[in-house]
Amino acid sequence: MVGVLCFVGSFVLASLVEYWIHRLMHVNARIGERHRDHHRRNEGQGVLWEFRDYVKGSFLPMLALFWVSWEAGIGWFLGGLVYAAFSAYAHQLQHENPTKCFWMKMPVHYVHHKYGMWHHNFGLGVDWWDRVFGTYKVVDWLTEEEQKLGDRSYLELRWW
Repeated sequence: MVGVLCFVGSFVLASLVEYWIHRLMHVNARIGERHRDHHRRNEGQGVLWEFRDYVKGSFLPMLALFWVSWEAGIGWFLGGLVYAAFSAYAHQLQHENPTKCFWMKMPVHYVHHKYGMWHHNFGLGVDWWDRVFGTYKVVDWLTEEEQKLGDRSYLELRWW
């Protein structure tokens, strides 16, 4: 039970950290230089490279609960790892086929890019924190352009 709670806690905390880091990239020039290039190109790196970057940036915190117990450590580590994989996939999917993001009413990262939202819709994998912190901004995003993408499968995207 401890492992499950730690998994859920890590998954939720990882989504919160991702949200705030993304927001910081929009206000701090030093932190956000690479991110501004991402906005100029408007494309993901590929799922595996996104995943690598997420794990690289969170590996030490992912080990934090091993000092409590093996069960807590494994749950915490796996929660962070699973969120990194989910977020890397969701990020790439929103760049290539946002209509497949069935778990969100509106693919927030996609509209963040499409409409140049420097102050709204910071979530990558989830939209919870945008709603909690008041940065969720609804737009009519589903145009003919996006509907044409709907025929592609969930796996037809850049993996590397």
